[in-house]
Amino acid sequence: MMIRSVRESDYFEIVPVVNEWWGGRQVDHLLQRLFFVHFQNTSFVMEEEGRMVAFLIGFVSQSQENEAYIHFVGVHPDYRNKGIAKQLYEMFFNKVQELGCCTVRCITSAVNEGSIQFHSKLGFLVSLEKDYEGEGQHYIGFTKRISS
Repeated sequence: MMIRSVRESDYFEIVPVVNEWWGGRQVDHLLQRLFFVHFQNTSFVMEEEGRMVAFLIGFVSQSQENEAYIHFVGVHPDYRNKGIAKQLYEMFFNKVQELGCCTVRCITSAVNEGSIQFHSKLGFLVSLEKDYEGEGQHYIGFTKRISS
């Protein structure tokens, strides 16, 4: 398998399948084309024999000094539990550390137990973000120090 930086054209390959990858959950609205245009340096795709099997969209914060943010990660259902997401995260950690970041943050819905377990195993600190996007819209926040 090969990891490469995301390209603008990847948007047109990912958006049509991402809801299916997420078990029918409607998440495609979270992936605007701008991520594939403006964050190519810190976003990655994993391919096997030219077929996209996973991706990570992340960026360096413009307002929080020395912080980076992982916006969205997707892994094709046939490729889960093979360490692919972990490889993408490690690639992201290395890249943003080169760019001066020492902290990585991300969020997930409060009911996404798989994501909570995954981030905990990677060493993220977990916190409840009450009313994150409005009253009653709770999320789980993750924070990881990647350098001292």
